Amino acid sequence: MSDPAALEGSRFANADLVPVPIARRTWGTYNYLALWVGMAHCIPSWTLASGLVALGMDWKQAVLTIALANVIVLGPMLLTGHAGTKYGIPFPVFARASFGVRGANLPAMVRAAVACCWFGIQTWIGGEGIFLLAGKLFGHSWLNAGSIAGTPWTQWLSFGVFWLVEVAIITRGMETLRRVENWAAPLVIVGALVLLGFMAAKAGGFGPLLDQPSRLGWGNGFWKVFFPSLMGMIGFWSTLSLNIPDFTRFGGSQRAQLWGQALGLPTTMTLFAILSVLVTSGSQAVYGAPIWDPIALSAKMSNTVGALFALLIVMVATLSVNIAANVVSPAYDLSNLLPRLVSFRTGALITGVVGILIMPWKLIANPHVYIFTWLGFVGGLLGTVAGILVADYWIVRRTRLALGELYGAEGRYWYTGGWNPRAVAAFVIGGVLAVGGSYSTVVKGVKQGPFPADGVIPFLKPLADYGWAVGLASALLVYTLLSLNHSRNQDN
Repeated sequence: MSDPAALEGSRFANADLVPVPIARRTWGTYNYLALWVGMAHCIPSWTLASGLVALGMDWKQAVLTIALANVIVLGPMLLTGHAGTKYGIPFPVFARASFGVRGANLPAMVRAAVACCWFGIQTWIGGEGIFLLAGKLFGHSWLNAGSIAGTPWTQWLSFGVFWLVEVAIITRGMETLRRVENWAAPLVIVGALVLLGFMAAKAGGFGPLLDQPSRLGWGNGFWKVFFPSLMGMIGFWSTLSLNIPDFTRFGGSQRAQLWGQALGLPTTMTLFAILSVLVTSGSQAVYGAPIWDPIALSAKMSNTVGALFALLIVMVATLSVNIAANVVSPAYDLSNLLPRLVSFRTGALITGVVGILIMPWKLIANPHVYIFTWLGFVGGLLGTVAGILVADYWIVRRTRLALGELYGAEGRYWYTGGWNPRAVAAFVIGGVLAVGGSYSTVVKGVKQGPFPADGVIPFLKPLADYGWAVGLASALLVYTLLSLNHSRNQDN
């Protein structure tokens, strides 16, 4: 084990990037379980499930899709998380082993860009919760204030307030984050159950919630929606399957991170999916159309105290997931880009600014764009990176890393000028196969998204619905073959 204090003298290291000392690796099984409960029980998780109902699935089809997706994505998450616990390093440093000391900035910046977008989306949702919560207190004048760019200025103000709260928490460090997750997790579960009870009461029992039929059936109509939806669900947590070392580096043992994640991710996501699709099915029975936004649904509660409680839980849920899933990673990634200039705290502040600039309110306006286009495209690219990381760490290196050389301009991870050409080639090939056929669906003659209806590269369109799996498998195979051939040539 290299001395962290000695590594901090490297131009590729700072206090946030060096290995976590053994004494500070205090996260146990409950901490990882609470982390996943806090992250899974969030509004985008809810809208994933309820969005599938809005697209025509019944509750059983939606839950099946989400449960299967989370079991699948857990695999690479545990594989990459192993390195964090074994070596105490964050994701961008782990990526240096496969991409090179400088080349690691390529996957790190892809991951950071995705996280910044997610941060903006979650912050907008949290701001919407504050807006409606204040509307319950201040009434019509607050909800119908003068507009700026088509949105009440009071909603923009709510967005800004929520942004400031998030930044204030994350800049206090990872230990503060751990404490927030520990108390937020049970609160969110209570809030979801309250909303379910409200919907069941309005619908006259649970029968109407369970009886809403599928508009897709189990034929071709369902499978056309199922596969891109499955990849979208995988794409939702494919971000964490890359940067999970940012959290497992604080783990006291492999057993703690393995059991904490295995118990936390698939089970909580599936249970939360059941809650969300039941509530959304109930909204269809009560209001005649599925309301897939829990904030809008909470605002319909006639009981003011109940509505205030539900909206408060919405904000807690959004806060707990956003700072964990969407600020920690880009903070480390940006720090890795310029270690001597950008600390974890500075990286978090940059993330907050970028999260506003990407205009998140436009990303979640349409479930077709949200699930198929955005999540599918992102999942394809991140699956490619995951394939390379798994191939390098488990197949090529058999989990053995030379820790000190991850922080230097000399040694096995410097490759060619700090870049590993084999990783770049695998990333390009896997990325083209995974997302080259990206397309936008057409609904009633209107294209739902930025891509051509026939796909960016038409002959690759059939692969687009399986983007994450295609990216992971192709990149893993290409990287393994190139690396083994390189080793064979060196031996000769």
